[in-house]
Amino acid sequence: MATVGFVGLGIMGRPMLNNLLNAGHTVIAYDCNAQPLDGCVAEGAQRAVSSKEVGSRAPIVITMVPDGPQVEEVVLGSDGILDGAKAGSLIIDMSSINPAISQKVGAACAAKGVDFLDAPVSGGEPKAIDGTLAIMVGGSAQVFTKAEPLLKCMGSSALLIGPVGAGNTTKMANQIMVACNIAAMGEALVFATRCGLDLEVAFNAVKGGMAASTALNAKASMVIARDFKPGFKIKLHHKDLRNVLQTAEANHMFLPLTALVQQMFSSLIADGKGTWITRRSSPLSRACRMLRSSGRYRRP
Repeated sequence: MATVGFVGLGIMGRPMLNNLLNAGHTVIAYDCNAQPLDGCVAEGAQRAVSSKEVGSRAPIVITMVPDGPQVEEVVLGSDGILDGAKAGSLIIDMSSINPAISQKVGAACAAKGVDFLDAPVSGGEPKAIDGTLAIMVGGSAQVFTKAEPLLKCMGSSALLIGPVGAGNTTKMANQIMVACNIAAMGEALVFATRCGLDLEVAFNAVKGGMAASTALNAKASMVIARDFKPGFKIKLHHKDLRNVLQTAEANHMFLPLTALVQQMFSSLIADGKGTWITRRSSPLSRACRMLRSSGRYRRP
């Protein structure tokens, strides 16, 4: 069993920390917000008063924060993890950020003799809770071997993709596919509804063909059940696509579908819906409302 530091106790970080506790690890936790930190301490974590203290007390530190600037702050900033970390320790950043920032942070860690992995995750809150996240890792094979048993406490898979930055590059490719898939699925469900189809029958007809996807299976069933609880905040997916487009520009790439979906997210954020997906804003909810108004919808 290891002593592990954990910085960032949001929607994803807190259940990930709980899975480390459940696996028997000692966890030293810190978050700038008192409420989630108090909750984690009540569940068995040890409290730290700063990122630096986490770095000084734990030989392995995991960070799970919203974006690159926060990663730089908690790792490289004054009173950051690297200020407290000893040579030979390991920092694993599991945030979804621009790979260029991962490389910057990795270089700063290497200069101090600290190992670094970028290891973003996919699966959202449900898979964070049940410990079945997909973890995409960038770094050296030797460091990955050291970290893999710990990562497997939080995910059903942990794959080394390449050097530092490769994990976040893979995660960005994942977010392109997820965002465009959900947007297309929303349009398809609206189309099917407006054309008078029974949505559940149509879903069962297409889910075994080329349109099949994890997004379809998860979201279409939610529409049919009128369950619009979000698993991921709009503003965070918007951030991911912004990082994608910045990286694409730096590499002279044109990603028109990604840019279009990112603008959809921008519109929702401008309409005050960046924190949660609401019934009024969701294409899926519009499909369900059309069913209800047409008289063809019946509550399951």
